[in-house]
Parts: sequence; structure tokens; C-alpha cells
Amino acid sequence: MEQARKGITPLIANAAEKEGVSAESIRNGVASGRIVIPCNPIHDPMPCAIGNGMTVKVNVNIGTSRDMPSVDAELKKLDIALRYGADAVMDLSTGGDIDRIRRMIISKCDVIVGTVPIYQTGLSAARRNAVVDMSEDDMFNGIELHAKDGVDFMTVHCGITKENVEWLRGSGRTTDVVSRGGSFLTAWILHNGRENPLYENFDYLLEIAKKYEVTLSLGDGFRPGCIDDATDAAQLSELMTLGRLVKRCRKAGVQSMVEGPGHVPLDMVPANVHLQKTICDHAPFYVLGPLVTDIAPGYDHIVGAIGGAVAAQNGADFLCYLTPAEHLSLPDADDVREGLIASKIAAHVGDICRGHGRDRDTRMALARRALDWETMFDTSLDPDKARKYRERGCTEEKDGCSMCGDVCAIKIVDNYLQKHKK
Repeated sequence: MEQARKGITPLIANAAEKEGVSAESIRNGVASGRIVIPCNPIHDPMPCAIGNGMTVKVNVNIGTSRDMPSVDAELKKLDIALRYGADAVMDLSTGGDIDRIRRMIISKCDVIVGTVPIYQTGLSAARRNAVVDMSEDDMFNGIELHAKDGVDFMTVHCGITKENVEWLRGSGRTTDVVSRGGSFLTAWILHNGRENPLYENFDYLLEIAKKYEVTLSLGDGFRPGCIDDATDAAQLSELMTLGRLVKRCRKAGVQSMVEGPGHVPLDMVPANVHLQKTICDHAPFYVLGPLVTDIAPGYDHIVGAIGGAVAAQNGADFLCYLTPAEHLSLPDADDVREGLIASKIAAHVGDICRGHGRDRDTRMALARRALDWETMFDTSLDPDKARKYRERGCTEEKDGCSMCGDVCAIKIVDNYLQKHKK
């Protein structure tokens, strides 16, 4: 941020070229905090501008669990994420050698990498005794460890405070807290009767972030875990706190974005985006989904894509994908591909509404009109799947498909248009 306030940097110039916008517009956005370009110099990823006027970006979550600690499986997921165009990857590992896994992912990933340091800190405490036994030093040492490894952005649950926990206690929520990091800190506050150290010592967190040039993703620990809890007092009390913290980030010259709600009925998605943008002065908005219904386990990538498209249309800047395995199990490589493509569809739908990317749809339409299959495949978000379906059915009409065969609408009309040309 401080460099952007002085002028255009090479990173800003590269991001502008990638986005197809002026470097000055990105410089202004970064300087004001309405655009972030996460980039820890230790990692030095490809530039990724997130925020006002930029294309909508998509994040892929990968990472081990206690029951599935295979590093190779996560590296395969990383390959899939990069192959199909993820803009960011978050390592949420909780099993195996977490430090080694994170470092391997960072070393093999040329897009921005995020983490949630308190996962590792809390789990270390839990496996010694209990999550609530984390010390303040444990929390900040964990954050600095991830920063030293080259993490570009990290989720920090600074908006959970003693006061906000009281809002939660009296909210009558159906699902209470569904954020893992949020649950760690809520339990910590209730058990210890103390203020959240990440909030109480936010200035120290800003010092670490500034030292390592890490972008802070201000986490939504009280995000609704079902549509009945959407936009309630607990969620909004945390959002108000995050709005104040965004101002402190900007004053300190630290890049920040704000994470958004999880489960929100479709009609409330626009209001949630507008609330965040208003309260947080148009800080980049990073949303999980949102999931617009609770009854589709196995299909939550579709549920999230529906919510994500509407959120993106209304100003959300960064979509965190969901896979078909959401709420059910750790995703495998196929789940990662399905989830990523669904979110990329949502992001593209939002981009069209915001004036980006329509030329790609025109290219597809012209290729369909010409029955140019290779161009159709090259233009699609998932060329491999498109080719597979095309090859699945046999037809005598080599330029047609097995859906219409010899009664292809395009060929019929084209034939008669050619005959009746003036």
C-alpha cells in the first residue's frame, strides 16, 4: 500500500496488464485499500489483483486432515487447481507434517497461497491438552511462522470479541459457530474470560503483516452455518468490528480484505454484499459460496455457484469454491475439479454483469454457429469434459453431434439461408 501511494510499481504494472486496465487505476485502488495484490516477496507469485473493477477471482481450498494425511494427494489436488485456472490456493492442512506440507505447496504453486494459522496453533494445543490452552504467544508465533514460509494472505479471526460473543450467546442461533477458527477463539474467550488476543493486540498483528508483506483476510468467525441464521446480530456485530479493523489496516499500510457469510438465502445475498461494502468502505469481499440452501449435500458446489454468481454480480470480488464433498468429507482430486469449475462459472457470470469477459461468450457462439468444435473446446472452462461428452455419442454427421444428428437446427437453417441469398 505504501509503495502504491508513491507511484506505480512493477507488480502493479504486471497486474494491470493481466487485467487489461490502466496501471493508474490499480495504483489508486491499492493505495486506498479497495484493491489488494497479495504477494509475500518470499513466495513471489504471479500478480493477482482482487477488488474494485477487477475480474472476480476464485480460490481453491486443499489440505490434509487427521484421517487423510497424504501429501501426494494434496499435491495432486494442487496440480488440478493450477491446471483448471485457480487464482489462489489455500492450504488448510490439519493432519500429517503440516509445516512440510505448507512449504511444499508454496514451493510448487505459482499463484497466491493463503492459510489459516490458528488451525495449526489450535490443533497443536488440542493434541497436547485442549484448544483453549493456546497462549497469546502461540497464536502470534503461528502467524509469524506462516509469514516466514512465504504465505501471501492469511485468514485471521480478529472480529470475534468478548462483546460479540455475548451477541452470539443471546442470538438463539440454530447452528451457533461453524467456522473452525471461529470456534477455537469463541471457546478460548468463554473458557479464559479474556479478550481475543488477535483483536486486543491487533497493532502487533499489523506489525507482523507489514514486516512480511502479508495480506490480512479478516475472517468471518460468526458466519451463518444455515440460512436460518443469515444476517443475524452475531454476524452483523462481527462485521461492524471488521469495518473498524479495515480502517486500522489502511492507516498502517497493510493490505486487507474481508471474508463474507456462508449460508444465505438467495434474496438476501445482494443485501449482504452491499452491507459489507458499505461498512468496510469497499474493501475486497471474499465470500464462501454463499450457500443458498442447506438441503443439497453432495451438490453444494452447485449451491455455492448459484450464490456466488449473485454475490459477484452485486460486487463480491473473490469466491471461495465449494466441492461436492462439502459438509461430508475431505474432497478428492475430482471433487476439486468439479468445485473449481462451478466457481469459475459463477465468477464468469458475475464478470459479464460487471463488463468483463463477454468476448469469450461471443467466441463460443460464433464457433457453435460454424460447428467449429475445436474452438468450442478451447473456449470452454473445462475442455476435457467437453471433449469427453462430444466423443461419447457416435453420429454419421461428423460436424454435428448425437443430440440432433441429421436434424441439426444450425445446419438446416444455414442450408436454406444459403439457398435464398439475394
